[in-house]
Amino acid sequence: EDGKIPMAVGVDLRGESYGLLIDQIGEVLRLAEDGMEENPVNLDPRMAKLAGGVHRLDGQLMVVLDVDRVLELAPDMMAA
Repeated sequence: EDGKIPMAVGVDLRGESYGLLIDQIGEVLRLAEDGMEENPVNLDPRMAKLAGGVHRLDGQLMVVLDVDRVLELAPDMMAA
């Protein structure tokens, strides 16, 4: 609707291929797994349901999307 070309990210999960529609891609970062922390208790519950943890970057919090959770919840979201 806004005239932008749709983008998608391909994901393979348990032998199935999925395409996730995205608005935009920012920076691509390679982060150490040991730098990931659990979701903070004050994280919005809707976001926490889809987050696999957080990384602290220059005083900001980057929420890590748990693609497994997103794809597991997708059928429930479509049925609602």
